[in-house]
Amino acid sequence: MKNFDLSLYLVLDPVLCADIGMIETARAAVAGGATIVQLRDKHASTTTMIETGIALKQVLAGSGARLIVNDDVEAAIAIGADGLHIGQEDLNAQDARRMIGPDMILGLSVETEALASAINAEIVDYAGIGPVFATPTKPDHKQPIGFDGLARIIELCPVPTVAIGGLKANHVAEALTAGAEGVAMVSAICGQPDPKAATIPIANAIKEARK
Repeated sequence: MKNFDLSLYLVLDPVLCADIGMIETARAAVAGGATIVQLRDKHASTTTMIETGIALKQVLAGSGARLIVNDDVEAAIAIGADGLHIGQEDLNAQDARRMIGPDMILGLSVETEALASAINAEIVDYAGIGPVFATPTKPDHKQPIGFDGLARIIELCPVPTVAIGGLKANHVAEALTAGAEGVAMVSAICGQPDPKAATIPIANAIKEARK
């Protein structure tokens, strides 16, 4: 059984994080309670992804937080990341698993009930479900599903799930009630003047919702 905690899943955005940088944002967010950090940079070269990923790995060392790389298999392997996250338009899960081996965490983005039902739990370790709300951080996202859609998709999903898409601290309870193991945040943390201070209320809301 792979050991990872989806509770508070930070997705780094290079544009939003520009002021203080992705490394510093990740360091602060993990100090505030983030349990997973995903390196997502759609425009970076593999070389740049590897450089950033290695720096992130050093920052996260000893914190217990996991480092996931979005999309770039080559970078994920070179960094020695804890996991890889792929979308439906990227390479398929079976090929990804073959490339990263059995031990790396593999996450998959899921937008519909049909896609959730089709997941092979022997290949995929968790699913990112959304977008719950429309979000400017991913302009090409699919139709928002809301909390009702989130609950319906989670019910059909054979692996642990994290909710994503326009979520803030005040949405945590509803996301967990819908069955999600955790919440993924982008703009609620990235681009905030103090990422640690932005993360703490989200972490507290998760603890509160689980009581």
